[in-house]
Amino acid sequence: MSSLAETGAARFRALLPHPEPEVDLATAYAYPAVLDRPWLRANMIASADGGAWGRTGHSGDLSSAGDRRAMSVLRGLCDVVLAGAGTARIEGYRPVRAREVWGQLRAGRSATPPIAVVSRTLDLNPSLLSQAPEDARTIVLTTESAPQERRRHAARDADVVVAGEETVRPELIMSALAERGLLRVLTEGGPHLLAELTSAGLLDELCLTVSPHLAGPEPARIVAGDAPSHTQDMALAHVLESEGTLFLRYTRAREN
Repeated sequence: MSSLAETGAARFRALLPHPEPEVDLATAYAYPAVLDRPWLRANMIASADGGAWGRTGHSGDLSSAGDRRAMSVLRGLCDVVLAGAGTARIEGYRPVRAREVWGQLRAGRSATPPIAVVSRTLDLNPSLLSQAPEDARTIVLTTESAPQERRRHAARDADVVVAGEETVRPELIMSALAERGLLRVLTEGGPHLLAELTSAGLLDELCLTVSPHLAGPEPARIVAGDAPSHTQDMALAHVLESEGTLFLRYTRAREN
């Protein structure tokens, strides 16, 4: 496994739980060794004052070389990248390219993880469907009420899964991914999808990048929308730092 020093990429140091001058990200973010159900990890970024995007309305406004490196490793480790249709449109999602992930992290799996996108309307960029490799076809999670013609069109290039009648149900998302053997689930939001997943009690882990920028009062938080109100206790697993950006990893708190 290549080290960050060997690749010349952004360096990370550990602040908690134990200070270390340099950290191997693949080790720091390893999934549980044995899984018998989907493990849902969220990777989100926020400004120092809590905004989920920057001045142009994109989360990339807050990003850095370290954040992009961490995202690459998280994508390399996961079995599937889960995103809401709004985020896929705004952030210009395309199928994950092999050069965007650490190839050695994917031994025995497809070269890239598939994208799973949640959409009630199926208003999706055609390239997200048509440009995916055959062994990592895009998965579209939609509803019974979705436009039939769009469903048929999407099914030409992607795997279309009905996961609810009027809305896509979070528990059915996880079941559909588990049926495909995709247990290491990485969601990149956006805030509305993350709210629905957390309100259903499905979140196992939150990887939060804290960007050293102030976004002002306009941007939403990383959890937003009209999902039912909910709270969840999380335990701090580690704090990493790279060039002023903090990388916080929280896991589901153990029940007493």
